[in-house]
Amino acid sequence: MPIPAADAHPPATPDAPTLEPPPAVVIHPRATLALLSAQHALIHAQTALLPLVFLPVIAGYGIGVDSVAFLLAASNLFAGVAQLIYGPLTRVVSRRSILGVGGLVFGAGMSAMALATSWATFSAATIVGRVGGSPQHPVGNALLAEQYPAERRGFAISAHIGFGNLGTVAVPLVGGWVIATAGWRPAVLIVGIPAIGVALLILALVRESGADREVAIAHGSTRAAFSAVAREHDLRWLFIASSVAAAGRGLGIVTTFVPLYLSLVLGLDAMTVTLMYTLLLVGSVPAPILAARASDRWGHRHVLVASYLLGAGAMALLVFAGDRQPLVWLAIGLMSAFVFEESSQLQALLAEVAPTPIRDVAFSAYFTLMFGVGAVWAAAMGALIGALGDAAGFPVAFLVMGASFLAAAVVVLPIRAGRPPGRAPRGLDATGDGIDLVEMLAPD
Repeated sequence: MPIPAADAHPPATPDAPTLEPPPAVVIHPRATLALLSAQHALIHAQTALLPLVFLPVIAGYGIGVDSVAFLLAASNLFAGVAQLIYGPLTRVVSRRSILGVGGLVFGAGMSAMALATSWATFSAATIVGRVGGSPQHPVGNALLAEQYPAERRGFAISAHIGFGNLGTVAVPLVGGWVIATAGWRPAVLIVGIPAIGVALLILALVRESGADREVAIAHGSTRAAFSAVAREHDLRWLFIASSVAAAGRGLGIVTTFVPLYLSLVLGLDAMTVTLMYTLLLVGSVPAPILAARASDRWGHRHVLVASYLLGAGAMALLVFAGDRQPLVWLAIGLMSAFVFEESSQLQALLAEVAPTPIRDVAFSAYFTLMFGVGAVWAAAMGALIGALGDAAGFPVAFLVMGASFLAAAVVVLPIRAGRPPGRAPRGLDATGDGIDLVEMLAPD
């Protein structure tokens, strides 16, 4: 009896599942940029608010400027050390999760400051908040670098920094008014509570392709990637420049010591200090964006050198001005225009010169170094002022800041900008070497 054709080719089982490729992740770069900028604004709002909070805290807890400087140093140090793990961590955890959870910790720490009962508990809450905000720079910039093409990458990073600085500008007037009318504790809550909301939105809405993760893993272990960063000629010079210029960095160093100088040395009233502080911070929004446009034409390195030279001159003018208020206003205005481009230009330059397979690790190493060296400089400035006294110490500190900018202008000259970002890093291939940190972090 012949075999029926149906037996030779049995029909497909109706219940058998049909395998289809998973849908591609839909990326919304502008939404990512908007939410990261909002989170960045709140983190910068903390940086801008704390110098105003320090003034009543110094009086309330009976501490000195050196204690404030050491807190700044400690918070930068802890935040910097935390950033060392983000490069390896992005290989096993999405950047969205790191940014979202970090934002929740930042908001909780900032809110907890309102409950502080001593300088010790205030300091602890400050450090927790700073550590929670630490993923923003390396992880956020790497995510933007992945989602934006090379020709738009400088704009995205500069916009991230510039629009993030809107929080910096809004704080002196809003925060100063809240402190004056309701006290410093409610003022910290207007930063902490919204930060929690933005973190939840990041977790819910931000998506990423994972393309950088695949490239990074394909090119070897994290230890090999960190070694490749150390071998990159341009990254070495960039890291040195950042370390030198950290003494006069706009947000963190300059914004901390300027209002203290205006109040404690020049003896200006609270309203004048608030207005001058606002003028100082106003430039932090347009300056990075305008510098980004200029760097599209003349290059990041050239704009960076010009910013260093003009920023150093502005700091010297502040010392020369003494208590002559017209000159103080002029110096503050010039500092506003020229001390805030440095950070955005260095980060955009890093995104330009770092090969794609080690971009996350390069950002992680950069911000770890920046925060760590910034902590050392902050402590050194505080010790210098403490040793010389406020009247003599602050002018010397500002001159040191200006000198650091002049030195950094020389250090960035050997950086070879314009090299293709897709090239393979020196000495890094798909074989890797040694024990990969990811292997230790990944679950069994």
